[in-house]
Amino acid sequence: MASGATWNRDKRIPVAGPQITDAEVALVADAARNGWYENANAYINQFERLVADYCGVKHAIAVSHATSAIHLALETLGVTEGDEVIAPDITWIASVAPIYQTGADAVLVDMKEDTWCIDPAAIERAITPRTKAILGVDLYGSMCDWPAIEKIARERGIKVIEDAAEALGSSLDGRRAGAFGDISVLSFHGSKTVTTGEGGMLLTNDEALYRRALFLRDHGRTNVQGRYQMFFNTEIAFKYKMSAMQAALGVGQMKRIDALIEHKRNTFEWYRKRLSGLNGVSINVEPPNVFNCFWMPTIVLDPSLGVTRNDIMEGLDARGVDSRPFFTPLTDMPAFAEHKAAQRFAKANVVGARIAPYAVNLPSSALTTEDDVDYVCAAILEILREGEVAERAIAS
Repeated sequence: MASGATWNRDKRIPVAGPQITDAEVALVADAARNGWYENANAYINQFERLVADYCGVKHAIAVSHATSAIHLALETLGVTEGDEVIAPDITWIASVAPIYQTGADAVLVDMKEDTWCIDPAAIERAITPRTKAILGVDLYGSMCDWPAIEKIARERGIKVIEDAAEALGSSLDGRRAGAFGDISVLSFHGSKTVTTGEGGMLLTNDEALYRRALFLRDHGRTNVQGRYQMFFNTEIAFKYKMSAMQAALGVGQMKRIDALIEHKRNTFEWYRKRLSGLNGVSINVEPPNVFNCFWMPTIVLDPSLGVTRNDIMEGLDARGVDSRPFFTPLTDMPAFAEHKAAQRFAKANVVGARIAPYAVNLPSSALTTEDDVDYVCAAILEILREGEVAERAIAS
């Protein structure tokens, strides 16, 4: 039995959130009581192994959150001042902010029309002698064209990072998200399919990168054992470790991951069946070679409807439904206004600029029911009709 009440019409329908069962609670309680002394790393090691095996990679390192995982990945790959990292213009800022922590510059490029992931053709146009790495984001559970990206990188000696923060459970050509690039990262934020509250994971098949990332994760300490050597630091590094209690929650969630992914896909299918017949409304795609975890069901409105994402969100909010906007292009944000490298392709990023104002993420928490989806879809239809009436009134 899941602890806590399910959502009903007396409460707002949340856009995202976990389901925590008594089994997870028991594991966290055990970690709180016993995850110390010689058992301090037991749950962390178990969680890392479960995630590595699930994603099909050799090594996993649990960290404090996905943002730290990206920073750790960049530092591990040697990205530094003067370098450039190509990344998508459409993503959450956490994907790109760590680039600046290294002293490097982000070069932000456009996305593909169907998958909403970084466009390999745009990557090729952005490569310069300063390009050190490519960072692709598996947006909303969709999958980047990793074979094309890895081929581009291989031919030019460029490193690749897969930001799979939103895509645990997705796969491309049978390879799971988290298994691409030189290093990949995952998120276990409270909004994600598998959660530890806050938390992340760095994944790699490269032994040398794994050892380097382990070293940098814990203040650059040597692995020399002994009373006088355990606090011996050879570099100034970082503190990005995860707690045993977080890891214990992750262990419990990973043991149920198939059911959690199934619920995500069922939720998406409920939306697809109800919305697919609406003219001018499209929803996430799943190409034939992709298994999409559908972390966040998203609708895109045709501009001809005369309704924007803000209209939908305000209408849903008035009806007791939470939603969130499709990511705004980073190049439109004040935080990136003065970064010349980031702005280099801003005017060319036409796909993201066109879609973002008309796209909305719909409720898909682990507690979302089919009745919730019925209510949300009925609300969307009502809002669209209101917009149509308003348009006719203005036209007349």
